Amino acid sequence: MRGIRGAVTVAKDEKEAIWKAAQGLMEEILSRNDLSPEDIGAVIFTMTEDLTSTFPTAGVRALPGFDLVPLFDARQCAIEGSLAKCIRVLVLAETAKSQREIAHVYQGGAAALRPDIAAKES
Repeated sequence: MRGIRGAVTVAKDEKEAIWKAAQGLMEEILSRNDLSPEDIGAVIFTMTEDLTSTFPTAGVRALPGFDLVPLFDARQCAIEGSLAKCIRVLVLAETAKSQREIAHVYQGGAAALRPDIAAKES
């Protein structure tokens, strides 16, 4: 089992924006890591305190194959100066990939959280 990290920012605290961002992030993690929902043991999402319109898991639950995947939402720690309107994720998945082969995904403004990873994606 491997942990795969990711994050994305949204422009507005709106249900559709949060769902679309969470779905896009999850789809990109699956694609880059050659995974299917059947490979996933659990997914943990966190959001910053300025996002209150909906749960990201509600959007991901609508993706094909995610009806039985354990999904969990939590609040990100409120740290002064941290990135606003940010959704983070930890995917626990069964894969034969080594730790070095795992592709973590940081999209939009969240690329600033891991510039080392964002530089590899360019």
